[in-house]
Formats: sequence, C-alpha cells, structure tokens
Amino acid sequence: MLLTPEVLTILILNVIFAVFAIVAFVLSVKIFLHWDINSTSQSQYMLEKQSYLSATIIKYIFAIKVPLFLFFIFTLDKASNVLTGAMCGAGVVDATEYGTYLIVLKIINLYLFAYWLKLHSEDMKDESQPYTRLKFGIFIALFIFFMIEIVLEGVMFNAIEIDKMVSCCGSIYSSSATSSISSIFALDNRVLLSIFYGSFALIVLFYFLKNRYLFALFNFIFIIVALIALILFFGTYIYELPSHHCPFCFLQSDYYYIGYIIYLTLFVGTFYGLVVGFIDESSKSYSISIVFNSLYVILLTLITVIYYIKNGVWL
Repeated sequence: MLLTPEVLTILILNVIFAVFAIVAFVLSVKIFLHWDINSTSQSQYMLEKQSYLSATIIKYIFAIKVPLFLFFIFTLDKASNVLTGAMCGAGVVDATEYGTYLIVLKIINLYLFAYWLKLHSEDMKDESQPYTRLKFGIFIALFIFFMIEIVLEGVMFNAIEIDKMVSCCGSIYSSSATSSISSIFALDNRVLLSIFYGSFALIVLFYFLKNRYLFALFNFIFIIVALIALILFFGTYIYELPSHHCPFCFLQSDYYYIGYIIYLTLFVGTFYGLVVGFIDESSKSYSISIVFNSLYVILLTLITVIYYIKNGVWL
C-alpha cells in the first residue's frame, strides 16, 4: 500500500513537513524560554528574527496541510478500489486499528493549527506582541500532536493488507455493527433533532447576548452533535436511503461533492465560535461563526425538506 503514488506523495510531504516542523520547534523552545519584548539585547533581536522565521514555517505547514487533508480523503476513496469489500474511504479507515484515531487526530490538528494562526494574527496586530510566548508555547504542544499524526499515518498505510477482506460502510455505520460508533444508532431521531436544533438555538441566543464563553462552549458541543446528526439522520436524506449512514460517500462525485461544502461550513462556523471564547471576541468572529453555522443547519434542513416535498414521506 505504501508504494501507490498517492500514498507516496503524502509520505514524502510528511517527511518535508517533519523537517520544517523540527526547525520551528527548536526555535519555538528558544523563544518561549528567553523572549522579553522589553529587552534591547542582541539575543532578543535574534529571537525576534527567529520568531518571524518560525511563524512563516508554521503558516506554510498549515497552508499545505488543509489541501493535503482533502488529498488524504481522496486517497482513501481511491484506495477503496483495491481493497476487497471497501466501497469508499470508510472501509480503508476501518481496515486497520489506527484509521479512526488518525482521522480524529487530523481534525483536532486542523482546529489547533487554525487557532495558532488566529493567535498569531492577533499578536502581530499589537506592537507589544502580547501573545508571542503563548503562541510558541502552544506550538511546542502542537508539534507533538503533529508528529504523532505523521507517524500514525505511515503506520496506518503500512498496516493495510490489500488481500484482506474489509468492511464496507454499510456494515460499519449500522445499528448491528460492533464498532464504538454503532452505539449512537440507539438514539431516537426526535431526541437527536431536538438536541441538534436546540444547541444551534443556544448558539444563536448567546450570539445576541454576546456571552463569549457560553457561545464558545455550545460551538464545541455543536461540533459533536452536528456530526452525529449528520451521520445518523441527515446523511440518509443525502443518499435517499434510510440504511446508508456513511460520512464519506457524499464526498464523492455521485453526490456532487456536497460533503466538502457541509464539512467546510461546520469547520469555519465552529472554529470562529471557539476563537471567540479563547482570544478574539470581535463582532467579526461572532458574525462569521453564526453565518457558517446557520448555513450548515439550513443546508441540511433544506436537503431533508426537499426530499419530503419530492417523495411525500420521511425516511
């Protein structure tokens, strides 16, 4: 599996990322330990130049990491063509014990890198650079997560056995499955939708009240609730099939790549919602969050309503 062009591309880029990340990590440790914005020494001047270099490296990693994540999903879908039993990327993820952990870690790292960039942006707006030590301290921790992701990715692709039968998404995401995710299928749709729309309503409420911490808290809750609702309920209306709950298949051309729009709106909306609670409570971040979260809810609701109008029945 390691010798396929797509996997080789990912692994080579990961090696390049690792080299640059190690440089940024070493510089970040020096900056975190010795940074003093009030100092006029030669060492502080060198740290300021190194901070610019380190920040540029981190921004470069994130700029490539986002499209590479999409390429990773594309690679999973393509790899499903050569694995017996796999119908989409879900089968490839489930082919090894590392797949699910890797996907979750990749998503977490996307949020963390995006948060770092927002923190860096706020830091550069102020001449006193109040967040410099904090942002490089955060990158020290982020570096560890990033390196674990790189290693885990290599281990996962190496562990895939092409001649081994794997599960299709229909068996993985079903009420009869034995995976950890199968437990969510015990939820009643009415309860799930009440939680889904209720959590969104609370986000809207705290948007108007401008309570930054509760706004961020319910954005965090909304990430989990929105994904569960998408898999358990709304996804079936995209597929127009009550037994199909896969979170990967609607990323394919058969469904006009609508999954990318769905996941993008959720990521942007919840990210800016979380940012409000940690660093930036400007009206712009509030507005971006509420707009994209609303787009997510409206899009999924419209898909469901249109299906009902066309067919006269709920799934």
